[in-house]
Amino acid sequence: MSGQSIRLALDLGTTSLAGALLSADGERLAEGQLPNSQKQYGSDVIRRLEAARSGDAKELQALLVADIDRLANNLCRQACVARSAIAAAAAAANPAITTLLRNLSPDPILFPPYRPADSSAVDFDLQKVGLNGLPPLFLFPLVNGFVGGDLIAFLFSQPPPKAPTLYIDVGTNAEMALYDGSRWQVTSVAAGPAFEGEGMTSGMSYGAGAIAGVRAVDHRFVFDVAGGGTPVGLCGSGLAEAIAVALAEGVIDRHGTIVDPDMVPTGFSRYLKPDKDGISLQLYRDARQQIIVTQQDVRNFQLAKAAVKAGVECLLYRAKLDYGAVEEVVLTGAFGFSLASEVLKRVDMIPSNMVDKVRFEPGGALSGVCRFLLEKGGRKQLETLTSRLKPYPLSGTPAFEKAFIGAIDF
Repeated sequence: MSGQSIRLALDLGTTSLAGALLSADGERLAEGQLPNSQKQYGSDVIRRLEAARSGDAKELQALLVADIDRLANNLCRQACVARSAIAAAAAAANPAITTLLRNLSPDPILFPPYRPADSSAVDFDLQKVGLNGLPPLFLFPLVNGFVGGDLIAFLFSQPPPKAPTLYIDVGTNAEMALYDGSRWQVTSVAAGPAFEGEGMTSGMSYGAGAIAGVRAVDHRFVFDVAGGGTPVGLCGSGLAEAIAVALAEGVIDRHGTIVDPDMVPTGFSRYLKPDKDGISLQLYRDARQQIIVTQQDVRNFQLAKAAVKAGVECLLYRAKLDYGAVEEVVLTGAFGFSLASEVLKRVDMIPSNMVDKVRFEPGGALSGVCRFLLEKGGRKQLETLTSRLKPYPLSGTPAFEKAFIGAIDF
């Protein structure tokens, strides 16, 4: 590929970074992802922001810059292009990751009123942080301290809604937007890393070897493994489907407790194994490894799915909309691939009468960044969209706490 014709799109997530190289006519020449090296400071952004506040801001910035450098190199090798061919670059990230990349003070988003020091879109000069050979990186704007460029990019990837529509970007921090027919409201909830395959006993990000789907066949677990072959771990969608099957087969009760093997009259009892904390669900074992779901893994998933459901309920209540008024629910983020409606119903992550309206959009944030890089007048369109998004803070509110407690059980 000759000439200055390539665009670099990035989605800088808490757990992983995703990227794509685009030709001038929009063809995706390469795609890839890699783990966010900042996770050595903590799987959640709060611990990373606190580490930055304690004196590690430069190191956290350097780790992210090195990841961007490595991902850009990987994509260029995959597409057989030189880095010098990249004419434009853009990235979307949540407020914490944006703050850490720009090495801004974390205090404005760690403490009330949780507003970033600078919410505007910026052209970030990568050369000033030691990353040469790339153009300035356009960073998507932010809404507030917990709703960032990743949600804006997801919304930017979608056609303008004409009827009430709910958008959910599932990740460590689940961000949501509700269009009620005339106005936009956005919020976020702390879901934790379970949806992204992190913080689990046998967890991994979606990729080769990840159990991404689970079914029950003749009282056995049957897996869909990314890339085929032997499973090596469990990603977010695999965890959700494993729990859904276990619930349907009576292996996990509605309160999320893994039951005693003696209480399971089918062949699924053989998957239940004692451990130091009680009983675990052993999905797979061979001579080298085992893939298990512990009681704590189930609890972490419960907290994540309850946060999402409570956030949805609070947004709808705020907009004075009932579930039936929403025409479509668009879901993107960390699962690995789409979840069947029966799985969403079984784990009770979304109000049941909305589940059949769900449409999955893989890589929504990255798609939005790609569209921005190819769209004439993209900056003006992005500015207009962002100005319409009204934040609705939920953290610690009585309404959210009540809804959250009511959403814990399956």
